[in-house]
Amino acid sequence: MTPLISVIIPTYHRPELLRKCLDALAMQTLSPEQFEILVVDDGDQPQTALAVRKAMQETGLAIRYLAQPERRGPAAARNRGWRVAIGALIAFTDDDCVPDPNWLSAGLAGFNGGSSVLTGQLTMPLPENPTAHERTTALLEKAEFMTANLFCRRSVLEEVGGFDEAFDSPWREDRELQFKLLRIGVPITPWPTALIVHPMRPAPWYASLRDERKSRYDALLYRKHPDLFRQRIPTYSTLVRRHYLTVSAAMVSVMAALAGQGTMVSAGVTCWLLLTIMLVVDQLSGQRLSWKAMGHALVVGIATPFLAVYWRLYGAVKYRALYL
Repeated sequence: MTPLISVIIPTYHRPELLRKCLDALAMQTLSPEQFEILVVDDGDQPQTALAVRKAMQETGLAIRYLAQPERRGPAAARNRGWRVAIGALIAFTDDDCVPDPNWLSAGLAGFNGGSSVLTGQLTMPLPENPTAHERTTALLEKAEFMTANLFCRRSVLEEVGGFDEAFDSPWREDRELQFKLLRIGVPITPWPTALIVHPMRPAPWYASLRDERKSRYDALLYRKHPDLFRQRIPTYSTLVRRHYLTVSAAMVSVMAALAGQGTMVSAGVTCWLLLTIMLVVDQLSGQRLSWKAMGHALVVGIATPFLAVYWRLYGAVKYRALYL
């Protein structure tokens, strides 16, 4: 029997999480004969291949394992998956997600109602004492378009060419697909009955600093779709201005010190210090205070403006976009 739906899961070095996702798919109320699963391993990792084989043996699911010869990012992995899929309907999720038992049945009902693209509901339960990074990550629940819970007709993906593989890290590749769909007039239907839980994964205290590099892809998305970017992507303009002002104050202080201008040094340091304290306070908001938490917040508060400005300028230069 030809499957109706093909589920595409990109993965990278997370076999334990992937197995939880596959186990959840084994619990689907939709008959197993009606769907297939394609796992695209962007890390070509033996442990991931083993996890897939065990899942096939223990659940009886129809799973195909595809190893990428080199790491190219989730956009390329998803493209490879849907292009070799059998189903006329494509469902996307991620290896760290846990689909509800009715997820595929709900998606199929949406297609039967005439939709071409469906975006399901994502929930991200927060821990009791969330960090600033966790609170920011949980905003994904409110995203209007996400590949962690997305259904598309294969014909629509073929029409727009799938994902843009220039987005070779997990950031903005989903919104770029959304913008291409909007440009050709494909309706995107919210479908809250298609539910996926995205557990909050433990992250190191410096995770927000590491994630600043993702912002370079904002410049690429802006260059490709400037009008839709301005309409639909939050700019956080106040925070961005604070970052630029913080970096500028630090630079003024250094240059004034080299020029022997004591008054300018004092003014620059005072401005930098006040802005940095604001960032540190933001980092500590809602957390239990401890020396470790305060130390981490201090490092993040000092480093964030410099990294944020660097990666925004890097993206603007690399992608030749006037996005500052």
